[in-house]
Amino acid sequence: MDELVNHAPFLRVLHGAPRLLTEGSVVERLRRHPAGLLDPHVANAGLLFRPEGREALASIYRDYRDIGLRHGLPTLLLTPTWRANAERLARAGLAGRDVFGEAVGLLAGLREEVGSRGEGIFIGGLVGCRGDAYRPEEALPSDAAVAFHAPHVEALANAGVDFLVAQALPALSEAEGLALAMARTKTPFLLSFVLRPTGTLLDGTPLAEAVGRIDALPGARPTAYMVNCVHPSVFREGLSRQLAASPVLGARVMGLQANTSRLSPEELDGRAELDSETPEAFAREMARVHAELGTRVLGGCCGTDERHIAALARALTEGVPGTRQP
Repeated sequence: MDELVNHAPFLRVLHGAPRLLTEGSVVERLRRHPAGLLDPHVANAGLLFRPEGREALASIYRDYRDIGLRHGLPTLLLTPTWRANAERLARAGLAGRDVFGEAVGLLAGLREEVGSRGEGIFIGGLVGCRGDAYRPEEALPSDAAVAFHAPHVEALANAGVDFLVAQALPALSEAEGLALAMARTKTPFLLSFVLRPTGTLLDGTPLAEAVGRIDALPGARPTAYMVNCVHPSVFREGLSRQLAASPVLGARVMGLQANTSRLSPEELDGRAELDSETPEAFAREMARVHAELGTRVLGGCCGTDERHIAALARALTEGVPGTRQP
């Protein structure tokens, strides 16, 4: 019961707000930083312990925080811990460092900077799959995933996040294990998949089947599901196909953090050049997703920056000609 009380503000907003904003890309913006700040093992997590890196992180998160504040939208900020697991932290020389406490502390400080205006800002503890998010054959079996992910999801929960989220999941098996590990923390949690236009995960599992199987796990029902790392048009096509067979799926898949590229995961994997579209085009596509599918948690992934999220926030609050606001 205490856990439900502690997380009540987040749950109330997630289930009640007509629109929520999430951040745009963080790692890709840092990849374009002239100082070459990213670590090959843990991406942006190591920046928490370097003054220049920590300030670069704070600057990016402030951009997204302030966009949400300007437009009066509840805003979700995610810890820079997508690649922070015990294996990778050891390779980066960060074993024994309080990576998760520092990550939550950074975002909590940014929320405190704005005083009472920060009541609509929520901190998500971000994790990813063990292997390559574009290669489902690298996904862990369910039992192994529980053991592998439990330490870092527990550390994030203990650091005081409002919710947990696993992103860019390519396969059902590892998602099942993550659900079981996250449920043990008694913290609200979201699972976010990479989706094909056919409506399947990268491992071929139909989205409706994946949601149904995870929801049926004893005591491990996620708070909600999302999709990330695909273009809005891919999400719209894939989810529409699944909704035709399983209309109840619309109540479970609440969010999209979208790419600006229409390329497939195979085409994007290892690509050196950024494939992007204008902020206005991105916002139009996202507004269409919101209008046609009722998707309420919206933000950016690969190719996006503060310009795309600002255009999205304007579209969500001021409307876009030719779209219907639900």
